[in-house]
This record gives sequence, C-alpha cells and structure tokens, in this order.
Amino acid sequence: MTALSEIKERFRPLLSELTGDVESALAMIRPAQDSKFGDFQANCAMSLAKPLGKPPREIAQQIVDGVQLDDLCETPEIAGPGFINLRLRSDWLEGLARGLVGDERLGCELVAESKSVIVDYSSPNVAKPMHVGHLRSSVIGASLCHILRFAGHEVISDNHIGDWGTQFGMIIFGYQNFVDRVAYEADPVGELARLYRLVNQLSDYHGAKLKLPQLDEQIAAAETRITDAEQSAEDPKKLKKTLKKLRGDLDGLRETRKSTESKIAVVDGDESLAALAAANPNIARLARDETAKLHAGDEENRRLWDEFLPEGLKALDTVYDKLGVTFDKTLGESFYQPLLADVVADLKSSGLASDSEGAVCVFIEGNDAPFIVQKSDGAFNYATTDLATIRYRVNEFSADAMFYVVDTRQSEHFKLLFETANRWGYDGVDFRHVNFGTVLGDDGRPFKTRSGDTVGLESLLDEAVSRAYEVVVENDPNGELDEDTRRSVAQAVGIGGIKYADLHHNRESDYVFSWDKMLARTGDTAAYIQYANARINGIFRKGGIDLAALRGEAASLQLAHASERALVLQIQSFSDVISSILTELRPNLLTQFLFDTANAFSSFYRDCHVLNEEDESLRTSRLLLCDLTSRTLTLGLTLLGIDAPERM
Repeated sequence: MTALSEIKERFRPLLSELTGDVESALAMIRPAQDSKFGDFQANCAMSLAKPLGKPPREIAQQIVDGVQLDDLCETPEIAGPGFINLRLRSDWLEGLARGLVGDERLGCELVAESKSVIVDYSSPNVAKPMHVGHLRSSVIGASLCHILRFAGHEVISDNHIGDWGTQFGMIIFGYQNFVDRVAYEADPVGELARLYRLVNQLSDYHGAKLKLPQLDEQIAAAETRITDAEQSAEDPKKLKKTLKKLRGDLDGLRETRKSTESKIAVVDGDESLAALAAANPNIARLARDETAKLHAGDEENRRLWDEFLPEGLKALDTVYDKLGVTFDKTLGESFYQPLLADVVADLKSSGLASDSEGAVCVFIEGNDAPFIVQKSDGAFNYATTDLATIRYRVNEFSADAMFYVVDTRQSEHFKLLFETANRWGYDGVDFRHVNFGTVLGDDGRPFKTRSGDTVGLESLLDEAVSRAYEVVVENDPNGELDEDTRRSVAQAVGIGGIKYADLHHNRESDYVFSWDKMLARTGDTAAYIQYANARINGIFRKGGIDLAALRGEAASLQLAHASERALVLQIQSFSDVISSILTELRPNLLTQFLFDTANAFSSFYRDCHVLNEEDESLRTSRLLLCDLTSRTLTLGLTLLGIDAPERM
C-alpha cells in the first residue's frame, strides 16, 4: 500500500456515485508538483463539471465533504477553480515508513494473478559481432524481465537469434570465394563478419546499378507531376498542399538517388572492390542459392554452418557476460525450421492464407501490403518463423503474454504478426511490441565510429569500464580503495553507466550518446545514484552500525524535519512506480524514481545530522532513513540490471 493508492481507494466510493468512468477520475489524483500545495492534488472536479452541470468548486466541496480522510490526511483544501489539495498526516506517514523498515519488498505486493510471460529481446545475428544497435533491446529487455519477475510473473527470457537466414548464405558464399585463411584462424567471427559485409556491399552495388535508371525515371515523372500541378486551375489553398506533398516526394527520390550513387561510387573508387564486383555480377543470387542449399540440407553448407555457429555463439556470450545479461532460452531461427511448412499448411487450410503471385500471403483488412508467409521461390521468412515461435511458446510454455523488445522500424511487421496470430486462434495472448528508438552520435545520426562503421558493442563496453576506471582513480587520490576494489567499482560504474544512459530515456525516443554525461557523478546518471548509495554505506562503516540490530528499532523512526518527510514520501511511492512499469513497460519510470530518491536523500543529508546527532532517538531514526534509502536505491538499481557498489 502507498499513500496514493490509499487515497484513491478512499475517493473511489464517492466518485462512483458521480461518474461511470471512475478510473479516469481516479487517474486525476496525482502527487503535487509543488510541496507548498500539499502532497497530492485531486483534479477530478474539473472533468466532472460539464457532465454533472455544476461548477467545479461545488463538486470539489461535495467530494471533500463525503470522502473519509481524517485518519490519513490533514483537512483538505480547495484551491483555484476546484483543485483539492491533500497533505498526509505525519503520524500516518511515520507508520507507513516504519512498516517499510521490515518489508524486504518495500511495499510492493505480488500481482494478484501470475502470468507466463515471454520476453523476446536482443536477437542478434550469429557470426556477426554485436554492435551498439543491440544495446537498447538487450538492456530494456533484461530490465523488464527483472521487474516482471519481481512483481510475481513467471518470466521466460528468450534470445531469438538469427542463425539460419540469408546472412548465412552470404557468409558461406564469402567463405568459399574470398576468405583470408590467416585472418579466419586468428579471429573467426571477425573474418566472417568481414565476409558478410563484403558480399552485402557487392550485392548492394549491383542492386544500386540496376536501381539508378529506375530512380531517374521516377524523378522525371515526379518533376512532371509538379509542373502539371503548377499549371492546373486547382484551388490555391489545395494547390499549396498538393505541391508540398509532391515536392516532398521529389526530395525523397533525390535523396535516395544520392545514397544509391554513393554506394556505387565507393566500390568504383576502390580498385580491389571494383574488380571483385566485375567478377561477381550475380553475387546476390548466388548468395541466396547458398542459403537455399543450406535449408535443403546440403552436406557442405551444413558442415560450414556447424563450424561457424559455435564461434558466433561464443562471441555473443562474451558480450553478454560483460553486459551482465542472461537468457532462459536461446532458440534461434534454425530451431523452428522444421515447423515452418506445417505453419503455412495450417494457415492455408484454415482459410487465413492464400496464394498470390506465387507467394503465400495473409491479407489484413486495412493494410495495403499482405503478410507474406512463404515467398514465391518457396522460401520461408521472418513472418513464418515468428508464427511458428508463437505456436511453440503457447504449446510449450502456456504463454499468456509475449513482449517483443525490437526497434520501432519493425512496427509494421509486428502489427501484421499480431493480427495474423489473433486470427489464427491466439487472440487470448497479450502480444506487445516494446519498441524503442535509436542511439545517436553528436551529429544526430546513428552512433558510428570515425571510419563510419557501426560501433561494436564489446568495444563500447570495454571503453566504458576503462573510462570509469580513470574516474575511480581520480576520485581516490589517497588510495583508500585497493586495486581489486577499484576494478570492481569501475566495472559497476562503467557498465551501469551504459545501461542507465540508455534506460533513463523514454524508450521510444532516440538519444544522443555522451561519455561525459554517462559517467558524471552529478545529474541523472547511474554514477550519481550509485554514489548516493555508497555514501550511505560509508556512514554505516564509519559509525560501526549493526544493520540487523538497527532494523529492530523501527518504532524509533520519526519525521522531525521537512527533508525527512520528503524523503519518506518519495520512497513510499516505489510500489506505484513498479505498478506503472507493469502497465507501460517503460524502465525510465524507475530511473526517474531513483534519481528523485537520490536527490531527496541529498537534501536530507544536507539538512539533517546523522552520526553527529546528539539526540540518540533522533540519530537512530535518521540511520533508519539512511538504511531505507540504501535498500530502495539498491533494489531499484538491481531491477534495472545495475550493480550498487558499497564503496566508490
């Protein structure tokens, strides 16, 4: 129970008499933005004024007169047009805080109904190094798993790796034709990644050469449409809107042509690449053929796949170990390959899928493009695999919910996937696309190295720890930390900083990566929160505090100062934050809570003596508040997948 949840329950009976939409009215009871107006503010009277045909102040007075808050709040105040300001009674808040001292879950009750939830995240391609683009899915997915488990759900984390798709055809073709044996022996994954990039680049080159004349025709047609529109007798207002759209289309085509020309120029400008391109005009088709042979069971391609796969998985595990991310299942595309034909057959027999221009498609009303489940050449695709995955998860794990932590660019795919699955008989499953934006560099473009390559995730993590180590050494001039502790703290701060820098943004937003902001000990960073926790542990060490004995003194907790009261008011809202995350699947709600908690502790520590407090009872109370804060920060960081070192 939190103060907000208790207030809402007190308001519920009265509001149910005034409106049929009680939940919307209760949602307008929120923490006050300014403490001078109280702790909470109920703004529901304004929204009820029109349907009830009464002035909002009159409705507010009716609510205040009817709601039972005497034991919980001081006398409510009506302000402005009808705001209801509420301030908790100090004795009630003290009682709540004393209860939290002995509560390992800090007021968070387990969900009433535990569900089987599959969280599908990270999902890199095997035999290619992970890059910064995999960071968001990995850390968002892992944090949601921690929070869902903490809430009481049965969670299965699944890394749906790409180990069977077209990239393996490219890698096999590249290995057979372009491999550098010395490089492969020294670094198999690095060489396979180079081969993939090379085959992909040459394929794109030939595709771009074919595409360029088509783009020229499209540009010419777009220019003609603009000329025709300008010469038309269309209404000026409508014409302006039409021209804006047509010019936007033309700009898009010109930008595409520029990008296409650039791909061609890169290859043409490199003698070695140009020679390879000239010698391999059909490289894209040949690579697809190697994929088809692999899927058909070709002995040599299967042998190469068996050779490449363990190396790729080993490289992935190295990164996951550094990131501190684990999975319950790692079931790749190859696992589902034997199930795909049955999926398509079932979709066709049930009337959901039909043949269209040689392919097998599911047509979704209101969507222009069909959901292709089998290509015209007979090959299966992501859609087929994802449908087989859904069937397997329901049959094997009795999944009630499936959350896919995948970037926003895949929104259309998941919209069609979920609609198809619902029509296929899985409408009882809670499907959600937990989408996220892009990590950007200072230039506002996707974060890349100076050479233009996408930043490797392993190198990013190593640099984070290295930079954090420099910060740790700089802040320990007297050598209070031994070398092992310095390394341990650097690991916690570096990896924690990377994770927090990602998680504290609204997941749907893009964000600019900044080393300086990430590792700062001030501001909204993991280091700031970790330092607040380490400072509290320093207080306990200095005072020789027995925490087990201290927690037995919960009855001593009192709120003698405004900063103490503000700190408890902040901490007790932890359960509200967890509840919101379970609904919205947004870890940034927890990072904001932790930042606000660290700030509230900073104010308390500034305003109130702890170890130097002469009044023994007050000293004990403040040590209890320190302990409660440390437990809250530690638990919150842990749910985000971030370590909370006791020394920094």
